[in-house]
Amino acid sequence: MGDLRFVVQLHRARRVHYDFRLEMGGVLASWAVPKGPSLDPKVRRAAFHVEDHPMEYVAFEGVIPAGTYGGGDVIVWDAGTWVPYKDEDPVAAVAGGELHIELYGEKLRGKFVIVRTRGDEWLLMHKRDEHAVEGFDPAALPLSVLSGRSSDEVKADPEFLWRSDLPAARAAIRLRGRVEDPQARGEAQAREEAQAREEAQARGEAQAREDQKAREDQRAREDQRAREEALAQLDGFGESGTWRVFGRELRITNLGKELFPGRGREAPVTKRELLRYTLEIAPAVVPYLAGRALNLHRYPNGAGTKGFWQKALPGHAPEWLPRWTEPSSGSDYLVVDEPAALVWAVNFGGLEWHPWTSRTERPERPSYALVDLDPGDDTSWDDLLVLARLHRTAFEHLGVAARAKVSGRRGIQIWVPIAEGPGFDETRAWVERLSRSVGAVVPELVSWAWEKAERGGRARLDFTQNAVNRTLIAPYSPRPAAGAPVSAPIDWDELDDPGLRPDGFTIRTIGARLAARGDLFAGVLEHTQKLPPLR
Repeated sequence: MGDLRFVVQLHRARRVHYDFRLEMGGVLASWAVPKGPSLDPKVRRAAFHVEDHPMEYVAFEGVIPAGTYGGGDVIVWDAGTWVPYKDEDPVAAVAGGELHIELYGEKLRGKFVIVRTRGDEWLLMHKRDEHAVEGFDPAALPLSVLSGRSSDEVKADPEFLWRSDLPAARAAIRLRGRVEDPQARGEAQAREEAQAREEAQARGEAQAREDQKAREDQRAREDQRAREEALAQLDGFGESGTWRVFGRELRITNLGKELFPGRGREAPVTKRELLRYTLEIAPAVVPYLAGRALNLHRYPNGAGTKGFWQKALPGHAPEWLPRWTEPSSGSDYLVVDEPAALVWAVNFGGLEWHPWTSRTERPERPSYALVDLDPGDDTSWDDLLVLARLHRTAFEHLGVAARAKVSGRRGIQIWVPIAEGPGFDETRAWVERLSRSVGAVVPELVSWAWEKAERGGRARLDFTQNAVNRTLIAPYSPRPAAGAPVSAPIDWDELDDPGLRPDGFTIRTIGARLAARGDLFAGVLEHTQKLPPLR
């Protein structure tokens, strides 16, 4: 799904309200929000579902003639793009009465949900995330993001008039500062003005795209500046300090502690360096963690000591941390819905990050099928590459999208994104059947014994990770070994690269790779495919 556009228009008609419009299905699904959208997660705004509007209306700013539907002045109060972060089909979600969205606008950012209460009456709410602002008042930001003008200025000297009785492609009429009734003009003049819509509409949409790109570039520069400031603050601390990072304040301690032994002649990795890495990598990692319970493998005394699993949040965890209460145990799990939550986890000693394969709203329904190529004591790296290439061939033959990553230790792991539907029993059975077919090609390399001591040193194609609360390491997560290796996404073609190693990427090198090649794992974030039947 490509970028979808949204617009919020401040509309002074018979009553002042904000028109909240989302592109879907080729039109603008629309709600009238009397008090305007809010970034305050405590606020619930009444919204009234109205008729869809044509896409040509997305950049309209001007006046609608008095006496016609919606007569009054309109400004583009906010605009940008949006994505559905929970609903595969937003049109169906609206029909079902609940839509979850994430906005990337000039004024509105972050996660929202809009829920039908009865009939055409809905509620619009902002989720509690890093973009939440308590006490947010839309009236305090009255100017257009398109022109920088106020409603009064647009009313006094409108550039466009909207004729709802004309086809959408010709409905925006350029006025050049004059408000007249087009029906009083001659037919020839009306045709000239109609042609002048089309042209103005095209220019307006092009300008809107340029403005949106400029705003996105500006936000990127601001984000980069904030990271640089946070890095400078971190480097300026002694052994501890209160760090302002990603909009949160965290008390960080023991910054000089050596958490990972050095590799070869390299210096050991300190806690300060690991926090620096987390700051830089968090924006890339959060999409794989958001909306999922997180199991932490903690090593508070460093990777050279025995670690332990931390699943439930401790009582002293700060209130702002996103969390989910697991129904059967009543325990609160960390949910990394914002980058600062990951920084907190690392400061808490979480060296390894293990997200659940299902989302918190449907924990019994996985969104990934997992293949874990677990080497035995006698499995060489070349043997493991043979198994990985056979899986690559199998996925190509089946037409299944999957992505591989080296584990950061000795193995290779493959994630297969799937649409919500099958349960863990089904995905586990599918992976087992696939891997047994692969294993049958090279039986001398594979054992299916559960106990490692019974495998004769051979590799195990582990399908058992496909279960509730069973996890594989997240992409870009460190591993507790010398040099701080990370679990790094790879291209399938890299399985043929003689220089590839399972622990070849570290927190000191993965950033340059990510900058040069992009996120090679990003394809697994599209959960639309269904697993084909295996014969």
